[in-house]
Amino acid sequence: MDSGALKAFITVIDHGSFSEAAEVLHLTQPAVSKRLAALENQLGATLLDRSQRQLRLTDAGARLLPYARRILDEVHNARQALNSSGNGVSGNLALIASHHIGLHHLPAWLRKLNRDYPDVSLGLQFMDSESAYDRMARRTAELAFVTLSETMEQRFEVQVRWEDAMAFVVAREHPLADLANPSLEDLAQYDALLPEAGTATYRTISRLFLDQGLDLKPQMPTNYLETIKVMAAVGLGWSVLPERMVDDTLTVIDLPHRVTRFLGGISLRGRELSPQARALLAIAEELQ
Repeated sequence: MDSGALKAFITVIDHGSFSEAAEVLHLTQPAVSKRLAALENQLGATLLDRSQRQLRLTDAGARLLPYARRILDEVHNARQALNSSGNGVSGNLALIASHHIGLHHLPAWLRKLNRDYPDVSLGLQFMDSESAYDRMARRTAELAFVTLSETMEQRFEVQVRWEDAMAFVVAREHPLADLANPSLEDLAQYDALLPEAGTATYRTISRLFLDQGLDLKPQMPTNYLETIKVMAAVGLGWSVLPERMVDDTLTVIDLPHRVTRFLGGISLRGRELSPQARALLAIAEELQ
């Protein structure tokens, strides 16, 4: 089975169209179609249903997909094994970082990486953590630095992790800032500025309120913590932010509830890491 044909098959599925797959693979659309047709002829089965506007896997395609990914992973692993005897740490490193990690952690790591390993080139993407998991599953990057989730699938492997303590915060002029002994009941009376409902941070806060039988009043959800910080600082509601983001524009609400999350670097289980990926992980662990 030709690895190029398998790559074309997977890329068409991941991107939902032949034209986008062609762009990703740096091929013409007819070349992608030809590779897929050759694979179908070899297997004696139709892999994609082309009768609808949206491409869909046939039963045969759905059965092939996990095997195709594993085959390409093993091809990748073989290349890594052959390259491991090379000299030094060099080559491209495809990397994903959440916006928060990209702003508050990644610069120091990349500064050291660039200084110690100048022959490493980066392909860097920024996105929210939830999107990063999806992109990693599609093999668009070797590493992703994200907010770790308690519901993370087994196909992901945590390579490095650290605790990120968080604080309840509010604008200095907000009514909650003047309370001597604030409680969750007090916060429940005001708007909450939180990431979207599917995020680990939102689930943590929502669970706290649910355990107390209280309702949240979420407003203007966004996954950009810097945006949330600005909105909280101008008095639009209370929020929960990493302690390292708290400055003199905000007041910490002293609650008897400790909120923390874990950040970390993940890879795909069973997919060997390149020397440059391992070098960056070592730097991340060293500088935490």
